Amino acid sequence: MVKEKQIGIVSNYFDHVGVAAIKLTSALKVGDSIKLVGGETDFTEVVKSMQIHKDKVEKAKKGDEIGVKISERVRKGYKVYKA
Repeated sequence: MVKEKQIGIVSNYFDHVGVAAIKLTSALKVGDSIKLVGGETDFTEVVKSMQIHKDKVEKAKKGDEIGVKISERVRKGYKVYKA
């Protein structure tokens, strides 16, 4: 079994649009699968699109804060892994 690598942490969640703000500690690109873990939550999501400061981007690097539309509610502090 491959150990998942933590690539970031949820810094905010925007309920009205279903978007998680994620502070990255590693690079991420559209098409990658991410796993969000925290509290009772543990699910995997494919990154279909992401934004940095409302600009659509294909990839983001360590240190970027991105917005990603996700299907389930998350909270600040949840860990994000590359799945």
